[in-house]
Amino acid sequence: MVRVLVVEDERDLRSAISQTLVEEGFVVDEAADGKAAIFKATAWDYDAVVLDLMLPIKSGWEVLDALRKVKATPVLILSARDQVCDRVRGLDGGADDYVVKPFSLVELVARLRALIRRAAGNAESILTVGDVTINLSKRTVEKSGRPVVLTAREYAILELLTLHRGKLITRSVIYDHIFGEDDDSLSNLVDVHVSHIRKKLGSDLIETRRGQGYIVND
Repeated sequence: MVRVLVVEDERDLRSAISQTLVEEGFVVDEAADGKAAIFKATAWDYDAVVLDLMLPIKSGWEVLDALRKVKATPVLILSARDQVCDRVRGLDGGADDYVVKPFSLVELVARLRALIRRAAGNAESILTVGDVTINLSKRTVEKSGRPVVLTAREYAILELLTLHRGKLITRSVIYDHIFGEDDDSLSNLVDVHVSHIRKKLGSDLIETRRGQGYIVND
């Protein structure tokens, strides 16, 4: 599970995009104007931002510029502006992808997943750690070739740690990626979920760095 910020001023379209992403296992936050988008995108660590260009208060161009001054968060521009000059401006301005409206929600999800994988240094949709195989597209897990059923949040933690394998991921980062901005779940659930993952996939898969966080080693 990854956390995405959807920035779109059209309520129905924003709702449709968010609902589709949630159904695909994403945690989604929303912003309806450029000012809110800048605040959220710079205050929290998102795996990606879906950004409309024609926004009230602050334009999508201003949001992109503000974000790029402080973060390298992957940005997928979603806009009705279909001129080549707009696409060039968006990509040269720091966007990672540019999708023109109208668009397919299925394609949007696929592009987001690919963008997030590339940002994490994983071009492939199949990740393997020891005898554990994770299919990012199908969101399935196997151990020694046998399917293992994980809950949505167990899978989210495993996916996050595996995408960034070799890097220490703090509990607060895991929590921010699993729980949405309106979620009141307790933070100690991260430790509980990690314990369940170990029971299903092996105690040595995820290493605990006491007082710091967790890491999946290559």
